[in-house]
Amino acid sequence: MANAVIDRIQYYSTHYAAFYGFTFGWSFRATGWSNIPKTGPVLLVANHQSLMDPPLVGLAANRPLTYLARSNLWKNRWLGRLITIYGAVPIDRGFGKDGLQAVLDLLATDKAVLMFPEGERTPDGKIQSLKPGVSLLVKRVKCPIIPVGIAGAYESWPRHEKLPSLEPLPLASRGRAMAVAFGKAIDSSRWVGADREVIVNDLETHIAAAFQTAQRIRRKPRSEH
Repeated sequence: MANAVIDRIQYYSTHYAAFYGFTFGWSFRATGWSNIPKTGPVLLVANHQSLMDPPLVGLAANRPLTYLARSNLWKNRWLGRLITIYGAVPIDRGFGKDGLQAVLDLLATDKAVLMFPEGERTPDGKIQSLKPGVSLLVKRVKCPIIPVGIAGAYESWPRHEKLPSLEPLPLASRGRAMAVAFGKAIDSSRWVGADREVIVNDLETHIAAAFQTAQRIRRKPRSEH
């Protein structure tokens, strides 16, 4: 019980710190959080732009989220502690059979689970093809699925850079402002009996629509107005 209380205090402390950090450091904006059910299991599927994606989506959501992370991240004690507070669950082999089962187990305990079905960060800022395994997951879940769009995180911290670049709120935008948009909930029963390709293409369409919404709301350089 004591550890749970400490974890909750640390979670909300880092949550508010992240709010001010992302708001003033990257002009962060978000929309659509009311689309997430406040209780019960829910699966959130997002495009993957940078290492900042999990805290960004967690900050924008209306409830604590859980997500899968490579187990080797826990080799760094401080990083491991931080991502544990933020709901990370270690897995060894990415989104294969073990990852799929881990998501189902978390949903069975009424968690809101965030996953990135592209499997890795985008190399160019564009949405990549989803891993085929996501179709196996959505066929088995019995909960709402929320498409999530992340925009600007690639411009702030592309995978080839060691550190992110700031977009301070008081200064003119340089195109690195970030935003998150949550789409309308999808009923997983819509894919009962559907082929893998149909499921993957449909999910890609919903994530792309959420991404476009995030693009629209994020702060732009004056030249783009």
